This record gives sequence, structure tokens and C-alpha cells, in this order.
Amino acid sequence: MTQLTETGQGPAQRMFAADRASRGLGMELLRAGDGSAAVRMTVTADMVNGHGVAHGGCLFTLADTAFACACNSHGPVTVAAGADVVFTSPAHEGDVLLAVAEERTRFGRSGVYDVTVLRDADGRVIAEFRGRSRTVGERGTGGRGTPAGKEAS
Repeated sequence: MTQLTETGQGPAQRMFAADRASRGLGMELLRAGDGSAAVRMTVTADMVNGHGVAHGGCLFTLADTAFACACNSHGPVTVAAGADVVFTSPAHEGDVLLAVAEERTRFGRSGVYDVTVLRDADGRVIAEFRGRSRTVGERGTGGRGTPAGKEAS
């Protein structure tokens, strides 16, 4: 599990608590730490596209959130440098989905993470996502990549 602070929350948990977009879609952070994370979401009627299946953008967002929690579990502010997704099976309204992110490698300020999106009921793989991360600064930078109180050069 993640390195805990005095408040019992690690860096990924604090980041997720401030992520209104993911929480607005009903996502729940189940765990995060040591380069991994798991996030759950139920497909709602508002997430279904014109073909009656879960919108790919919603599936990507779920995977991207798990990726963000995994790569930020180490502490420094880390953002996506790029990502790819392969949709393998449809998801439908009412499906509970689980996105499981795992760190593959970190080198310098970069990292590679794989995320599998599964249907919770039967374990069917819905999507596979690969994210590339870039560390931009320490906590307290306000996400700007420059430590608080210092100017960027």
C-alpha cells in the first residue's frame, strides 16, 4: 500500500480527493501505492453512446484515473505524457468496471504503466490501456512543475 501520512492519506489518495472529474463520474479509489492502483466505476445511462454501449471516452477516463493514481503514488507530481487504449469488449449500462493499474518501469522522470479495465461480475477484459508518465515536480508545486516559492528558469 501507499506510504501513509499522519492523516492516513498518501499522495494518490490526496490527488484523487481533489479530482472532481473522476469523482463526478462516480469513480471510487479502492487502493493506490507502490506504483499500482485500482479504481471502480459503474456505467450509468449518461455514459452510454448511440450504439447502446459504454462510451469509449468514459472507459478511457476510468483507465486514465487508475493510471494517474498509480504514477502519483510515489509522491512527486506526475502527469500523462501520452496514452493508448485498445477496446476489447463492450460494457453496458449497469456494469461495474474495475481498472487495475500496474507500473512497468520508471526511468529518470518518465514511467510506463499498464491498466486493464475489467467487468467486475465476470472478469471479462473491456479495455487495455498503456500510459506514459512524466514527473514534473514535487508536491507543493500546484501542478506547475516549479517548487512553491521558486521561479521557473
